[in-house]
Amino acid sequence: MNPSNNNPVDTHSWLQRVVLLRVGEGRALLWAAAYFFFLLLSFYFLRPVREAMGIAKGVDKLPWLMTATMLAMLVANPVYAMLVSKLARRRFIPIVSHFFAANLLLFVLLFKFLPEHGGAILGYVFYVWLSVFNLFVVSIFWSLMTDVFNEDQGKRLFGMISMGGTLGAIVGAATTEALSRGSWGVKFEPVGLMVLACVGLELAVLCMTRLAANFSLENIKQTVREPGPDFRQGFRSIMQSSYLQMICLFILLFAVTSTFLYLMQADIVARSFTDNAMRTAAFARMDLWGNVLTLSLQLFVTSRLLRGLGVSGVLLILPLVTITGFGALLIWPGFAALAIVQVLRRGLHYAVDRPAREILYINLGPDERYKSKAFIDTFIYRGGDMLGVWIPSLLTWLAIPLGLVALSTATVWLWVSAALGRSLKRRSSE
Repeated sequence: MNPSNNNPVDTHSWLQRVVLLRVGEGRALLWAAAYFFFLLLSFYFLRPVREAMGIAKGVDKLPWLMTATMLAMLVANPVYAMLVSKLARRRFIPIVSHFFAANLLLFVLLFKFLPEHGGAILGYVFYVWLSVFNLFVVSIFWSLMTDVFNEDQGKRLFGMISMGGTLGAIVGAATTEALSRGSWGVKFEPVGLMVLACVGLELAVLCMTRLAANFSLENIKQTVREPGPDFRQGFRSIMQSSYLQMICLFILLFAVTSTFLYLMQADIVARSFTDNAMRTAAFARMDLWGNVLTLSLQLFVTSRLLRGLGVSGVLLILPLVTITGFGALLIWPGFAALAIVQVLRRGLHYAVDRPAREILYINLGPDERYKSKAFIDTFIYRGGDMLGVWIPSLLTWLAIPLGLVALSTATVWLWVSAALGRSLKRRSSE
């Protein structure tokens, strides 16, 4: 399963010096990065469609849509766990992607032929579906990465693999904007973007099968590394493991603080700019610089930071930035401060925090990687979204400022991150 050896490569290779690549890892790295590229490419073809449909009848529907998404996760997780329990990795990962691609084709037909394109109700169904799709396919992707790469490889290569996803997000977002505006001489409706997303998913499956062949996942003698037959084992593992419970709390607090910042962003942008065009441009600037920072960190910093500070040290970075950011916004609630906080937080999350978070699963068993992880990445994450979007309503009723609660929540998140890091060190030393 491990394609590398411990011999360093020729340091005269610029790429190998930057990536910290070792002999035998190049092909696997490229297929993994391409797999992630096409996954996020397909999602970013659809994300703007989802956002537009979600607010078609007013932003006040978003809390209900997030609640519906969490309930959908509650139903989808046992179904996914049963699939994982019955099929080998080389089979169920493509099946999940093919299933979502088939769903997209069904949405194409419904939006194309139903009266008024299905109306707001079909739009809300698509919003919930895409929210489920995104978290599941990304969670499965990282489950496979933690399965085929060891911890040392994860520290060196996960940043570059994440870079593939970042490039896919940038290309997908830019292509969607151009096709939606008709900038390239052709204008796509949402159904056209859905067809493109289907193509992206199928290309992701192709990359996955090539990666699987590179790691010999088709070898039937490796069944010891397949998830077990009990579909409930993932949830049971969480209930029995304080380590997994801390990961749950870490993800929950990340999602809650992200939603708090999202709400603060909406308020600051609305007060800072007078029309939709200026607001759209402001969001675009933050996205652009966030992606620039992400790519820069993934290329030059992530692997070295993970090897230098270790996973336990890196886990503290994003909570510390979040605490500082919420404090700055309490003192200076303007767009400039917001932009700095958002760009730093997004860049560090995608380039540094996410790879470190995935390394947490490498030394766990297949049930934890494919069942517990999916539950955490989907249901727990969306649960944090739901809490984050409903808590402000309670705070308004209690006349408590959101900023103070956000700062307190981020402080608790920092404490949990430190405890999770200590737990990881104990597990690694055993």
